[in-house]
Amino acid sequence: MPQADSRARLISGLRATAPQRGHPDERLTGDFRLNGPREVAASHAVSEAAVLVPLVERAGGLHVLLTERSGDLSSHAGQVAFPGGRIDPEDKDAADAALREAHEEIGLERHFVEVAGFLDPYETGTRFRVVPVVGFVHLGFTLTLNPAEVDEAFEVPLAFLMNPDNHERHSAVWQGKQRTFYAMPYQGHYIWGATAGMIVNLYERSFAAPGAAMPAPPRGAWAGTI
Repeated sequence: MPQADSRARLISGLRATAPQRGHPDERLTGDFRLNGPREVAASHAVSEAAVLVPLVERAGGLHVLLTERSGDLSSHAGQVAFPGGRIDPEDKDAADAALREAHEEIGLERHFVEVAGFLDPYETGTRFRVVPVVGFVHLGFTLTLNPAEVDEAFEVPLAFLMNPDNHERHSAVWQGKQRTFYAMPYQGHYIWGATAGMIVNLYERSFAAPGAAMPAPPRGAWAGTI
């Protein structure tokens, strides 16, 4: 698909406005999607967060910019993620938070980012309600990684991530229970969990055929310990 067509199709599937902070959403997705009812105590408060889904406009097509979190972090060390974090009181909205976090984590200047829309909010098993902010990143940018938060930044072709054949379902034991999650291994990088789930949501909103069934679990699905 030509890049202009891919760009237009992607935009057509996005939410034009961000989900309202702190309000229920009929299109909420998350870690619970592949694991039945949510197993979270009602007393656990939901923390609002936002991530930037950066789409780099390369001559050969759109690429998704991802990070590998620092191995020294106390949580989610070494995992592949979108730049992002909690929405602070000073942030105007989810987009403002995502752009701020991207600048803090990888030095991406916000004037290189054209916000295109939003995905459905994603709720993690740790009760973060994450708003994915999709933005086109124009060429000319440079990155300066914050070593306290990020070990590496890398790009993956959008065409690879939007191919449902690459949306694998893996399983692992977490807190004594078997959990299932999406995974998209790519050239030595293990894209999984919430990040992969948001990518699947992008596929479903913008590229999946109407009524298309979700891919079945692959044969020989990986199993391990989160």
